[in-house]
Amino acid sequence: MPRGKANDESDKLTRIAIVNSDKCKPKRCRQECKKSCPVVRMGKLCIEVNPNDKLASISEELCIGCGICVKKCPFEALTIINLPSNLERDTTHRYSQNSFKLHRLPIPRPGEVLGLVGTNGIGKSTALKILAGKQKPNLGRYAAPPDWTEILNHFRGSELQNYFTKILEDDLKALIKPQYVDQIPKAVKGTVQQLLDRKDERDCQGIICQQLDLDKIRDRAIENLSGGELQRFACAMVCIQDGDIFMFDEPSSYLDVKQRLNAASTIRSLINPDKFIIVVEHDLSVLDYLSDFICCLYGVPGAYGVVTMPFSVREGINIFLDGFVPTENLRFRDESLVFKVAESATEEEVKRMHHYEYPAMTKTIGDFKLTVKQGQFTDSEIVVLLGENGTGKTTFIRMLAGNMAPDCGSGDMPQLNISYKPQKISPKSTGFVRSLLHDKIRDAYVHPQFVTDVMKPMKIDDIMDQEVQNLSGGELQRVALALCLGKPADVYLIDEPSAYLDSEQRLVAAKVIKRFILHAKKTGFVVEHDFIMATYLADRVIVFEGVPSIDTIANMPQSLLAGMNRFLELLGITFRRDPNNFRPRINKNSSVKVSMHSLLILFKFKFMCPKGVLTFRTKFMNILFLEFLLICNRLT
Repeated sequence: MPRGKANDESDKLTRIAIVNSDKCKPKRCRQECKKSCPVVRMGKLCIEVNPNDKLASISEELCIGCGICVKKCPFEALTIINLPSNLERDTTHRYSQNSFKLHRLPIPRPGEVLGLVGTNGIGKSTALKILAGKQKPNLGRYAAPPDWTEILNHFRGSELQNYFTKILEDDLKALIKPQYVDQIPKAVKGTVQQLLDRKDERDCQGIICQQLDLDKIRDRAIENLSGGELQRFACAMVCIQDGDIFMFDEPSSYLDVKQRLNAASTIRSLINPDKFIIVVEHDLSVLDYLSDFICCLYGVPGAYGVVTMPFSVREGINIFLDGFVPTENLRFRDESLVFKVAESATEEEVKRMHHYEYPAMTKTIGDFKLTVKQGQFTDSEIVVLLGENGTGKTTFIRMLAGNMAPDCGSGDMPQLNISYKPQKISPKSTGFVRSLLHDKIRDAYVHPQFVTDVMKPMKIDDIMDQEVQNLSGGELQRVALALCLGKPADVYLIDEPSAYLDSEQRLVAAKVIKRFILHAKKTGFVVEHDFIMATYLADRVIVFEGVPSIDTIANMPQSLLAGMNRFLELLGITFRRDPNNFRPRINKNSSVKVSMHSLLILFKFKFMCPKGVLTFRTKFMNILFLEFLLICNRLT
């Protein structure tokens, strides 16, 4: 019986073998993978080195999944993964042998916004290309791709069959806002106005530019735009065209909170009963605000990705955070991600902390003036800086770091050792990551506590032997965070740690920063536009207000509740917390009407309740009455 059970389980599994083309170097090794493979020793060609590609290739049909080759490879270029066999029938696309494989596809619906959430390298961009008609799905048969008749037959009975039929017959026009907007100046030349005029097909250029705050930069050349300006320009270029399928790949990158909400409102203004809108977004609060339904993607980055069925917005994001898909009874992450804010320190603990003060000061740069109010901070505390782009957050941090002298101040700056992670990361090192860490933080990166708190969660070991110049944006961000936290200091100044990180990496980075600051008993100043990261990190907040790039004020540090309320008031929005995982959720513009409608139904329910449920009814109605008062307050 045990042997039969094992055989049954092995029959239900199919294997996927991945060979990393960047790491596999057969000329620099002894081909240990081939020599150690038991199947090769039996005389079968399970692993062989292709002389044309100069890469190892693994036969997934012959592989027995022993994993010996994975352990023996000196460059860690091989990955063997066991998959449930039911996924084999749902294979949508595979690029080549021993490469990434995508299972299933998101299902867009006309007149609604589909949000995609998942880690980097999991297949979101591949799914967008297929849904846009830019890439033909091969159903996993990369050697002999099927024709469209067979592809439509594969999706028979699903909404995707009608979707692909429309793409083939109606010649639907798909518009994609690219992920990497910093590459735009290399592809196009001219001013913002010239490029907008070329693509304006809906006669709505004025409204879109006003919503995305592009009026001030219309005459500016594309190569002179900042990252945030390029992002807003790219969104505008898509919104002014007359398309049938609108796709936005990470539309919030480089944008502050206000600009993110404006971009989300602009994208939602495209909703039309005949239009399809798909958005990939890593800021979960913006994705929540933007989407009507969600598809999650899980799997192993760079190896395979699986798309779930569509869920409601709240349910889809919670499934991603829980790491468990109830409809498939499948766990894809070991632990759930929650955002319960830690309790504040007791009075006795506060007395034992070191207190520091920075003076009131001003700084003028050209036409811009920043006024900083006097403030205090303590160790074992994280202060989050909240404000729009151009309000002086980075200037304030640079003055704290001593990199920029204030024009005038009412006192001396505290003499502290500073570790600073800048907003823009420009790597100068030409060596490997291991060498960079050894040169900069020699003692820290091998210390057991630092390895546990920072290196392992940030997965620095995976990129240790890569060249710094070849790292992606997210990998560079992780290395920069490790370098910043590894430097001995009294105060850690971290500028936008979420940039280039996917939604899961952002949550991990937030936990790493929080844990390190508490364990080291140091102080952290963090500039962050991702609301979920900001609320999780902050013990106190500094709110920046005023006219961006002209005249702004940095208020004194406030409690998380008071500071967030002030910042939300400036933005004109309200938040609530999810009851399951405590993540902050933006209330949509229609939420007041929804609440009023719900209250009318529930007050009607009050008079229909039998007397037997009086206790429950009374408590329930007290809660509803409080909610009713809050809504009335918002309406006035």
